[in-house]
Amino acid sequence: MTTASRRPIRRALISVFDKTGIVDLARTLVEHDVEIVSTGSTGATLREAGLAVTDVEAVTGFPEMLDGRVKTLHPRVHGGLLADQRLESHRAQLAEHDIAPFDLVVVNLYPFSETVAAGGTFDQIIEKIDIGGPSMVRGAAKNFASVAVVVDPEVYATAGEATAAGGFTLAERQELATIAFTRTAEYDDAISDWMLDQLPEVEGDAQDGARGDALDGAQDVEADAPRSILDLSDEDAAELGFTATLRYGENPHQRARLAVTDPAEPGIAGAEQLGGKAMSYNNYVDADAAVRAAFDHERPCVAVVKHNNPCGIAVAAEGEDIAAAHLRAHGTDPLSAYGGVIATNRPVTLTMAQQVKPIFTEVILAPAYDDEALELLRTKKNLRILRLESGYSRDVEMREIWGGMLVQDADAIDAEGDDPSTWTLAAGDAADEATLADLAFAWRSVRAVKSNAILLASGGAAVGLGMGQVNRLDSCRLAVSRANTLGQHTEGDLAPERARGAVAASDAFFPFADGAQILLDAGVRAIVQPGGSIRDEEVIEACRAAGATLYLTGTRHFAH
Repeated sequence: MTTASRRPIRRALISVFDKTGIVDLARTLVEHDVEIVSTGSTGATLREAGLAVTDVEAVTGFPEMLDGRVKTLHPRVHGGLLADQRLESHRAQLAEHDIAPFDLVVVNLYPFSETVAAGGTFDQIIEKIDIGGPSMVRGAAKNFASVAVVVDPEVYATAGEATAAGGFTLAERQELATIAFTRTAEYDDAISDWMLDQLPEVEGDAQDGARGDALDGAQDVEADAPRSILDLSDEDAAELGFTATLRYGENPHQRARLAVTDPAEPGIAGAEQLGGKAMSYNNYVDADAAVRAAFDHERPCVAVVKHNNPCGIAVAAEGEDIAAAHLRAHGTDPLSAYGGVIATNRPVTLTMAQQVKPIFTEVILAPAYDDEALELLRTKKNLRILRLESGYSRDVEMREIWGGMLVQDADAIDAEGDDPSTWTLAAGDAADEATLADLAFAWRSVRAVKSNAILLASGGAAVGLGMGQVNRLDSCRLAVSRANTLGQHTEGDLAPERARGAVAASDAFFPFADGAQILLDAGVRAIVQPGGSIRDEEVIEACRAAGATLYLTGTRHFAH
């Protein structure tokens, strides 16, 4: 791994409620000449272990006050956290005000949820709403270009190793920042849920008074207004098959309900929830897309979906388990995977659960979970954990339009043109076994992507996705751009030019050669597409000129 993007750790700020493992980490830091700045109880713990510590009070020139509510909220602390040390102007301002920068921040937060669960009083719970901790975590995470932030004792050993190796790389600091923002988001969400529960009940029928307004933004329905499923009582709706009233719909001002239409095959609507908060309308929509994408594959597969589009999809190689598929699926686009929905067509193992835990995820769906994996995932209180009764199966699809309903056969990977043995080789040499496997994976995966859809793949994983564009040219540009800028971290930096050497699938034909040419210019070496354009020959000639392989399937997989 290169050292160019490593930042040496010279000064660390440590303030933790949970002292587990902190002495060992601090000892490692001191052994490598790192100055440790710490707050009251943390500093006392480190001193008792014989370690040198600088008090925050000595840095700020101001004592802790208000029963410890104010300790680190000071420019001499946050200036050291937020200074972008790549900027000469920031370095000059630090020097002007005699502020030393921090290279590492180690913080864990007051145990808010634990205090609520233990039945703490109102005042005890309020005092466990951390202010300084999240402020330091967010400041350091924002400034990951200069600062590494660690919020989990499980990462202490890694932090010690990084210190000895010359510091964290840029990619590692960005990953730590993502974990940190996930932690503060979950923390604030828990506080918000508790605070909403404390709102007083208000008489009237405005969706359970103030609490209903805060949660749902619902408005009163006049008694003589036309009634719909959404206006019925829960009891009346249940008689029609509606099993749940959701907090709200696609947006907070929209009401929503859930119905199981076929009890014999309940699908996602009837999936067993094993943990986490109640499912939302958008959770169900994204979950449906994720399961469809994962179960399109016979090999162990993981799909990561965001806003009804895959942001990652991969299969395990021979001899690998589902954790390997998840690692590659997450690597498709780690940035977009934040807050996504994960679906797998195999049971979730402990190794996969350990990979999922640090990533802020809304929902995970699987046919089963190993006991240890489920136990670990349940520690993420906001993660919705669903178990599917069976594989994905749908005969028809329905879509409501104004004044009517559209019904069609469900699209599936079962047409003749979906079998690679039926494809027509239109340009270049016949693909070798590995390349053909990637083309088959790309073709099975691209139908889960909204049209116009382009999917780049390598090694059984998507590496670039272009979706939802109003012309195929833009989808090609987007797929290449995302492949080359949002890839897996290697050697401390984003993987360069992942499009080069990849294969590509297009859900429909190229109307002109220019879209295919964008892929070829980026280094794509093989393409699979339906064909059928009046300009097919131009596309074929472009592939021939580039020495690339082109297969035609004769089958289209639009997803609007």
